Amino acid sequence: MNWIQVKAGFQAEDVWLAEELISDIFFTLGVKGVVCNIPLPDPDDGFKRPSVPLTENSIVGYIPETDRSPAMLQKIKEESRALEKKGIRIAVTTRTIDQEQWSESWKKFFYPVKITDRIVIKPAWRDYSPDPGDIIVDIDPGMAFGTGTHDTTSMCIAMIEKYLKAGDSFLDVGTGSGILMITAAKLGAGRLTGIDNDDIAVAAARENLDKNRIQTDQYQVLHHTIERLTNEKYDIVAANILAAVIIDMLPEIKKRVSSRGRVILSGIITEQKEKIISALEKNGFSSVNVMTSGEWVALSAQAL
Repeated sequence: MNWIQVKAGFQAEDVWLAEELISDIFFTLGVKGVVCNIPLPDPDDGFKRPSVPLTENSIVGYIPETDRSPAMLQKIKEESRALEKKGIRIAVTTRTIDQEQWSESWKKFFYPVKITDRIVIKPAWRDYSPDPGDIIVDIDPGMAFGTGTHDTTSMCIAMIEKYLKAGDSFLDVGTGSGILMITAAKLGAGRLTGIDNDDIAVAAARENLDKNRIQTDQYQVLHHTIERLTNEKYDIVAANILAAVIIDMLPEIKKRVSSRGRVILSGIITEQKEKIISALEKNGFSSVNVMTSGEWVALSAQAL
């Protein structure tokens, strides 16, 4: 299959807001393999790896080349132009590539990253010599979202490590590559469920869980929206998605959190923090804890 790479290069005074809004366009319209390229200094994570300088801000994703592609591209361009009134100037460019070309070209930029003192996200094709006590999460995202290198995912992982207790049940809303499910499993979670409305993500998550030797009777990954999920309760529910989606989804999330259970929410820029906290309180959560990284925020709260 051929894919059309869609690149939204942009200029904005508020880079973080622009990243959020452009990503929202991509995710809403079903663009796959979304990557946010924002020029930032390399994190001091203890790994030696080549520095890849970025010369512009851009959001990149992929759509399959079909007879529906022109209409989708037109919609992306229209919604991108609409952001000009927010001071975000976007240039959308495209090129056609085959899947093998795509899957190989981006891998050279993905190296092992130590997220916490003991959790290491390792690309499946890289070698890594673990330190004593390291927990290794092998990931091949394919065209699913979730390499662990973005601040939003890294903070989720750190919060899962902080709050998850051995045997806890775990629900991942918008599971992407399955990285949070795998982390939870390796930290001792019991029953695991992941849901995603993208069939490519569902397939990638299942493959990654298998790659990490998570027992098949321990987990399920469903091509579902949360409304279609049973009201079975979970000790921890994680959602690393867009802030507006989180707010809309909180009533459904609350139905699936056990008494005194906990939510972990990420994908939130600083300006949206108070809106999310207010929504948490309205939906019966308390004891809100905040983690920040750059302009991104992750929140955890306990169900009453």
